[in-house]
Amino acid sequence: MKVLLIKTSSLGDVFHTLPAVQDAFQQCPDIEFHWVVEEGFRDIPTWHPAVTKVIPVAWRRWRKSLTKKDTRAEMKAFYQTLRAEEYDIVLDAQGLLKSAVITRMAKGPRFGLDSHSARESLAAKAYQFPQSIAKGTHAIERVRHLFAQVLNYSVPEGQNYGVDRSRWNRPDIEGNYWVFLHGTTWDTKLWPEAYWRELAEKVTAQGSSVVLAWGNDEEKARAGRIADGIAGAIVLPKMGLNALNAWLAHSSAVVGVDTGLSHVVASLSVPAVAIYGATDATLTGVSGPQVEVMRSQRACAPCLSKQCLQPDDGEIQPPCYRDIPPQRVLDHLIPLLGHL
Repeated sequence: MKVLLIKTSSLGDVFHTLPAVQDAFQQCPDIEFHWVVEEGFRDIPTWHPAVTKVIPVAWRRWRKSLTKKDTRAEMKAFYQTLRAEEYDIVLDAQGLLKSAVITRMAKGPRFGLDSHSARESLAAKAYQFPQSIAKGTHAIERVRHLFAQVLNYSVPEGQNYGVDRSRWNRPDIEGNYWVFLHGTTWDTKLWPEAYWRELAEKVTAQGSSVVLAWGNDEEKARAGRIADGIAGAIVLPKMGLNALNAWLAHSSAVVGVDTGLSHVVASLSVPAVAIYGATDATLTGVSGPQVEVMRSQRACAPCLSKQCLQPDDGEIQPPCYRDIPPQRVLDHLIPLLGHL
């Protein structure tokens, strides 16, 4: 059975789909997936053995230059690739108008979320077989139930991303190390730098190195400030997701915030903590067998605001993180690590 899967973005949403792919792989031995995904995430589907072809789409880039000749040529090539095969099932696991348009282009019976289940209700008009999936549960479980309904099996117990860590070679570093994922999009999702430094000092004092990743100039500067003067704290060079995944896959532990990379860690079954203050982890948060989501218990959290709504009293800001201090993170992770 050949299934065309449409789940284009974002990074977290793509990883939310892997457990459903793994379910189908276990329940339908003859299944193979072709996966339509944004070009920036094209490597991720290849990490699962059931995905035999990746069809990159560049809508995020194309929409900025729709009238240009090169863009239109790329769009035509994408359409031709999409139409080159007829599929047993065409499955839109995103439920947005942009994914519905792609679904409508493909050859094969079209499945997706019905108008009450999709994030954008009009998307349901593109499907011949719309599916009802209850809202109010985590995105991973919703996608797993969607796959199960379409492919006619019961959702298995447990959650498995189907990603084999051994595909990445260990980086050239001696001893044990932790990775800090400190970068994210909103200021209110940032764990305070003072906490990162304190945690780095505690980890390195116990004999492990600390590795700091970054993706832009602002994050690079923050990583430098966190590592400054701490022996054993290392700022990585800028690298792509596959290269960074080698560091994540072989780490002793990972500490991150509400960011797409924390979802990557969840798929690798590495002991990890994902810190949530201003945002809500209930429906789309990091989820995995070795990941502990640490939520702020303060009355103001989660505020879902990009700017802190509380007055700055000169203490730790944003104040929602005051009940997630470094020692709490350390106390959770150390018992999971055999070397400490």
